[in-house]
Amino acid sequence: MKNKNVLNSFYYAFQGINIVWKERNFKLHILSAILAISMAYILKISNIEWCIVLLCIGIVLMAEVFNTTIEKIVDMVSPEHNPKAGIIKDLAAAAVLIISIVAAVIAVIIFTPYFLK
Repeated sequence: MKNKNVLNSFYYAFQGINIVWKERNFKLHILSAILAISMAYILKISNIEWCIVLLCIGIVLMAEVFNTTIEKIVDMVSPEHNPKAGIIKDLAAAAVLIISIVAAVIAVIIFTPYFLK
């Protein structure tokens, strides 16, 4: 019975990925991740740098999933236009923007020395 619960957990998690995949911004983050991974591979960055790049990618994607979750909850609770609901959505989007900017700065810090060689 426990194995079935674990399998169900994975099933529902993949359902969540399928849901967020339909979001335009998630696809843009995936495209950025592919670009970062490609650059890391081509430039042969160190193992530590790989870990940092992958961690940044994971955090940005996770933030986008949380943002989508918050948006869907707000839409469910407040389907009509509500300025306070809009503020909540804006705050969730701001979190994604902040971590995306941090990830981009980290990418510049990691990749620039390789381009300057």
